[in-house]
Amino acid sequence: MTSQRLKGTAFAFFLAAGTLFGGSVLAADTQPQAQESAQAEESIPLEEIGLFADIFGTIKNYYVDEVPSKDLIENAIRGMVEGLDPHSSYLDFNDFKDMEESTMGEFGGLGLEVTKDAQGVRVVNPIDDTPAAKAGVMAGDLIVKIDGKSTADLSLNENVKLMRGKPKTSITLTIARKGVAKPIVIKLVRDIIKIQSVKSKSLGDGLAYIRISQFQERTATDVADALAKLNKEKPLKGVVLDLRNNSGGLLNAAIGVSAAFIKPGSLVVSTRGRNPEDERKFNAVEKDYATGKSSQDNIAHLPEITKTVPVVVLINSASASASEIVAGALQDHKRATIMGTRSFGKGSVQTIIPIRMKKDQTTGVKITTARYYTPSGRTIQATGITPDIAVDDTPEGNYPSFSIRESELAHHLEVKDEKKSGQKDGVKPEVKKDDKVSAPHDKEDKKAAKELSDEEEVTMPKLRYIFGDEKDFPLQQAKAFLKGEHVVTHEETQAKLKAERDKKKAEKAAKDKQQGKAQNKTGTPTETEKK
Repeated sequence: MTSQRLKGTAFAFFLAAGTLFGGSVLAADTQPQAQESAQAEESIPLEEIGLFADIFGTIKNYYVDEVPSKDLIENAIRGMVEGLDPHSSYLDFNDFKDMEESTMGEFGGLGLEVTKDAQGVRVVNPIDDTPAAKAGVMAGDLIVKIDGKSTADLSLNENVKLMRGKPKTSITLTIARKGVAKPIVIKLVRDIIKIQSVKSKSLGDGLAYIRISQFQERTATDVADALAKLNKEKPLKGVVLDLRNNSGGLLNAAIGVSAAFIKPGSLVVSTRGRNPEDERKFNAVEKDYATGKSSQDNIAHLPEITKTVPVVVLINSASASASEIVAGALQDHKRATIMGTRSFGKGSVQTIIPIRMKKDQTTGVKITTARYYTPSGRTIQATGITPDIAVDDTPEGNYPSFSIRESELAHHLEVKDEKKSGQKDGVKPEVKKDDKVSAPHDKEDKKAAKELSDEEEVTMPKLRYIFGDEKDFPLQQAKAFLKGEHVVTHEETQAKLKAERDKKKAEKAAKDKQQGKAQNKTGTPTETEKK
């Protein structure tokens, strides 16, 4: 039996890279119209359904322990949906409840966003100002044990349940971190997670710093308020928009943030899917970014300077989805210089489709329904946003990490060989064809990046900082760029580190040679003499 979308049912766009424990992934607040599909009904696969019934009966009759039929069916549903791609999943009543809590920006837990890995649970992003972030958990860390229990053989949901708990209760995580030989044991105390999506401050000299940790219902409004306030204190001469470790969130929040910096009515992002209703264009207009949380359109009332002031957007490998929409839009419209490392590469949209309600308990699925495209027609899926200026985490190089990108996830959506979205259905690219900024990764870029990364030595930099503080190296480079000063690029950092390694190797070789000569003078037998 094929389930269909119900007319009038509300759907939500999902734009996040992982799963929040203590909450679900962040949901978008937009509600596209649900239309009846004109597709022909496919024939019922009787043979496959018969096979399913046979296996179901075999388990019921012969499995060592009796298993409730409800559990078997639910496990089958989860496997069917989660086998589609890394971001599709079955949602039971508790998942829906968690989703509502996380979208509102308050929930219980540790403040980590995680995804499943063959060796355990991989940290996608530690949320700012949460127990996990304060304890030093880093993006890319691999959680191998939770309170002494191995995470490798458990599902993501089972691991999430282990990490959840009442506030003020303790939990111990055993973490494997690239560049660190021994496992790291971290003790944390669970707490109510209140996410402050936007933080801002003046950097002096007319420069403003705005950090967005997640895209939530009030994010665009808070960004607009911050810009207005900082400009009132001193006319803006430059803005640093920090999207590092921001794994996504609400689609309309991303549109609103983009609208703060580009001309009204400009294309921000478009989506294309299997069904006509999944093909949409989202512009810098109130109807596409309004959340209903504010009666006043703060973005439309921003001073004109926000549309022309120089902007630097900081990204890294944990910047995903909604973050990539903002970075891609500002890059395509030539409104920002992107700085940092290549982003995660999640260019797909997930839709929440309620399937059944029983005693006010809603179940359904979150499935991928479309790919999204930047204003010039680029797809970000499995490629990410390439920074205009590559900058490392520290002067000693990037922090070693087990972090992976979308292209490395099992069952990830492939990039289809198709015409640009901007060239279809009258959506024209809003940038010139010779725009080097908008050019996607090509094979030569990937090969060069791989060769460079192969030369880099995996070491743990000594410098530690919190995003936005005085020691924040990429922020320092962003400020230097806006002031017209020298920027220490990835290439410069790696060249310096390579020179230092070569010098040490040469010194060691010279020392070994000198010791060999000294041993010969004292009569110490050489290997040849021993033979």
